[in-house]
Amino acid sequence: MSIRNTLFAAAFGIASLTAAQAEGLRPIEAKSIDLGAISGVAYYTVERDGFRVVATLAQGETGTPIRIVSVLTPGQRVRLSTAQPAGVIEISREGDSVLVRKLNTASN
Repeated sequence: MSIRNTLFAAAFGIASLTAAQAEGLRPIEAKSIDLGAISGVAYYTVERDGFRVVATLAQGETGTPIRIVSVLTPGQRVRLSTAQPAGVIEISREGDSVLVRKLNTASN
């Protein structure tokens, strides 16, 4: 295999991994969020000032829900995390797209 083909295969592999970790979201489409013992859903609506992201989280089925609301303009992001090593959920706006990613806590 030539160096060019090897580089192309590596780039394609990295792009595939990135796409698998970031899931796109459409307006008003709910996305499940899992932070270990705390879980919930997130969605967004298109507003005049930006994309209004709403995340509702609770601990188990009996925990008191908490709602986080953030208006994102292009390039902005919001991160949700817990003190437990369950990871970090990042909701970001890239242009006209909203992405939901689960990040590794070791890199944060």
